[in-house]
Amino acid sequence: MIYRNWQDNKIPALGFGTYELDNAQAAKMVAEAAKIGYRHFDTAQMYHNEQGVGEGLKASGLKRDDYFLTTKIWFDKFQSGDLQTSVVESLRKLDHEFVDLLLLHWPTEEVSLEETIAALNEVKNFGMTRLIGISNFPTVLVDKAINLTNVPLTVNQVEYHPYLNQAKVLENARSHDMLLTAYCPIARGTVFQDKTLTDIGAKHGKSAVQVTLRWLMQQDSVMAIPKSGSPKNAAANFDIFNFELSDEDMAKISDLSKPDGRLIDPDFAPKWDDAA
Repeated sequence: MIYRNWQDNKIPALGFGTYELDNAQAAKMVAEAAKIGYRHFDTAQMYHNEQGVGEGLKASGLKRDDYFLTTKIWFDKFQSGDLQTSVVESLRKLDHEFVDLLLLHWPTEEVSLEETIAALNEVKNFGMTRLIGISNFPTVLVDKAINLTNVPLTVNQVEYHPYLNQAKVLENARSHDMLLTAYCPIARGTVFQDKTLTDIGAKHGKSAVQVTLRWLMQQDSVMAIPKSGSPKNAAANFDIFNFELSDEDMAKISDLSKPDGRLIDPDFAPKWDDAA
């Protein structure tokens, strides 16, 4: 396993994502992922599976100190009072006293960022989360959030894969001593048939997916949370720590980025950073 060190925290760089898994699937797959060796698990209020994730962690038999748990607050709960109450509800569903990381899921203009960051700070000070951060924040809003918070922000979780250049966002995260967590890391399966990735994989006896996840792991400050509903695929995704990509391989993969590479762009999305 590769870890990212943030202050005094050691975070597994490869996590298990649970988007689009219902409670029953999440319970099953989180327990399976724990058997495989995953120690970082990601959910969100909007996924409607926090209860299942909690059940899977309970069934895994892992001690609380042995894994890292993230959840995310949906933007309809960003007002002070609503945010704190929603976190209490998330912890109830997860059957946990605290999470390791709590993120604002998407920025919104409906509530002032100052109010939301203050409420997020309060939740941290109450001990309901060990760390706080943001998700889907472009650099201008990251800078604003950093200026508003009294508690350091740990992570910006964003879409990141070979077809989407996130150099500006990653550079910005590093400049603030933040980590970047890549969601949608295999581009909704698009990487499967990519010739560049399959050719690189052939040299290492690995699949295009494994090459893609390894590419992310070899970037400083980057974590990734691939999701799978299949124990076989989850195990394959985890089998990436016994090979290393060359500098040439890394450059070829980075060169796959394209202007229309973004896959997640809802109507409420912020104005994104242009590729570097």
